[in-house]
Amino acid sequence: MAQQLEGKRVAILATDGFEQAELLTPRDELRKAGAEVDIVSPKSGQIQGFDHLLPDKKVTVDRTLGEARASDYDALVLPGGTNNPDHLRIDEAALSFVRDFFDAGKPAGVICHAPWILINAGVAKGRTLTSFKTIRQDLKNAGATVVDQEVVVDNGLVTSRDPNDLPAFCAKLIEEIAEGRHAG
Repeated sequence: MAQQLEGKRVAILATDGFEQAELLTPRDELRKAGAEVDIVSPKSGQIQGFDHLLPDKKVTVDRTLGEARASDYDALVLPGGTNNPDHLRIDEAALSFVRDFFDAGKPAGVICHAPWILINAGVAKGRTLTSFKTIRQDLKNAGATVVDQEVVVDNGLVTSRDPNDLPAFCAKLIEEIAEGRHAG
């Protein structure tokens, strides 16, 4: 498994307020599998992570949204938390970045509250996915089919509910990235 993603580049799109386990665990697992991982954010410098409701670790941004292009990457990860996706879902540059991955059929891992971003990017409709329980009605209203499972895969889109699902989420994400593009 150590070299399963050798030569693959993955963007983790986040801003202040990300749930740190949902960013750090996938980042570390993707790196262990051989992927090059960039933290992409609307702002430069560092972004503030949270351990549930408490500020905790900061993470250094590798590339700003202004510098990053979906075409530079093989896959996308959207960590949750409540503030992170709430801010990103109203950022047109972030939404455009996300749409570009989906338009190209590239794998994406989206966990917890991050499917909010998919709604605003216009890519949730017609997809089967899971999320944190408080946003499931929003996803249904956007035309998604929502199920309550540890991990759901829909044509390259990997979703999970919360940090408890991270082992299954990371394993499926690595599998989907290794497979590559998916027809939309």
